Amino acid sequence: MNTNLQGRAFVFGNNVDTDQIYPGRFVQYTDVEDVAKYAMHGVDPEFIHTVKQGDIIVAGTNFGCGSSREHAAITLKAVGVGAIIAESFGRIFYRNAINLALPLIVCPHILKYVQSRDSLLVDLKSGTISNEKGILITAEPLSPYVMSILEAGGIKPLVRAQLLRGA
Repeated sequence: MNTNLQGRAFVFGNNVDTDQIYPGRFVQYTDVEDVAKYAMHGVDPEFIHTVKQGDIIVAGTNFGCGSSREHAAITLKAVGVGAIIAESFGRIFYRNAINLALPLIVCPHILKYVQSRDSLLVDLKSGTISNEKGILITAEPLSPYVMSILEAGGIKPLVRAQLLRGA
């Protein structure tokens, strides 16, 4: 896994809930390709037409609050979001995203430093974030356990590998 990420920033505000990330009216879709069509639909219906592989969502506090539906994390992973940087996350969304190997980075005051479409460089191991303007921000680095989940490609592949090693 590449721990140095680069992508354009898509900036959102505070309290973006799971129903904005993936509206409940689309919950009947279970195929990843269908789920991906509705990423961020509740807050920006054009998001899926402009996001590119590796782009980075930047948000304020409480990103992913709301329901425990895993669809919210699945849809962002499916459209190629490389990471999400927010001032804070909803607890269940955080766990769902990490379990799917979607990097989430907590960075207080990130909205003061990043604007939509800024090009960002993110070092997951050190927690440093920089943009093309030369601004360097230090976020909370990911724990070794979270890094092991991300490097394995998610919690299921990690557990599978651990079981095979122990067998």
